[in-house]
Amino acid sequence: MRSGFVSIVGRPNVGKSTLVNAFVGQKVAITTPVPGTTRHAIRGVMHHTGDEDDDVQVVFVDTPGLHKPQTVLGSRLNEVARDHLGGVDLIVFMVDAAAKVGRGDEFVAGLLADVTTPVIAAVNKVDRVSKAAQLPALEAVARLGDFEEIVPVSATTGDGLGTLAGLITARMPEGPAYFPADMVSDQPLERVVGEIIREKAIVRMREELPHSVAVLVDEMGPGESEGVTAVHAVVYVERDSQKGIVIGHGGAVLREIGAAARRELELVLGTRVWLDLRVKLMKEWQRDPKALERLGY
Repeated sequence: MRSGFVSIVGRPNVGKSTLVNAFVGQKVAITTPVPGTTRHAIRGVMHHTGDEDDDVQVVFVDTPGLHKPQTVLGSRLNEVARDHLGGVDLIVFMVDAAAKVGRGDEFVAGLLADVTTPVIAAVNKVDRVSKAAQLPALEAVARLGDFEEIVPVSATTGDGLGTLAGLITARMPEGPAYFPADMVSDQPLERVVGEIIREKAIVRMREELPHSVAVLVDEMGPGESEGVTAVHAVVYVERDSQKGIVIGHGGAVLREIGAAARRELELVLGTRVWLDLRVKLMKEWQRDPKALERLGY
């Protein structure tokens, strides 16, 4: 068989996580309209059976968006992304066709110019631009660097993903199966649970304080009733005034976040879920190295 690792890189909010989820065939990375949602390198596994039993396993690495950092957290997220520019078999550089090429894309392209790993450029969100605008978008990306291929795609609708998948699998070297056939990600379950809760918090409060929220699962295990999983998690904020925003009047906002998270957690865990959410203050955690370590960043 053939197998390999593929890093998905780009500036924030170009659709990297959506692409990984589409290739894997299920959700392994949270997605929101808010830039900077991804905070870890998340591996998603695509199992592909080709012609004449040519099995291919592609391990995609979804990385945080590369950006100009304003906090210690931002610097650490950049480090995570940079660390995955090497030691992989291929890089997919994603650009947002609808937003046009900007300084953030130029910054990422500059980093890629210094690596020896082959790069395919994926021009995403072509479903949001007219046919006439697609060619100029591709030409703009072509001017960013010397890419092996430039492919127009829509990670949301699936347009072009078959072509991109074919180009990726064709470049995988002979190798072992790194993960079992039924495994789509190697994330610890507690992190998956925490990320789902954080996703629901971001979606609910994206106009208020999405980047100030972190979630840590304190405890998870069998509940008091049979067939129930009990999850105890803490939503951390940076300033005392933010606690009221997350909790809401009479606890309404926190209940909405919990209800949305519980619905998805029950699908993921395959059980009913009893979710205990609390809100705590961790002052300026994005700028505190010790706090970041405690939160797993």
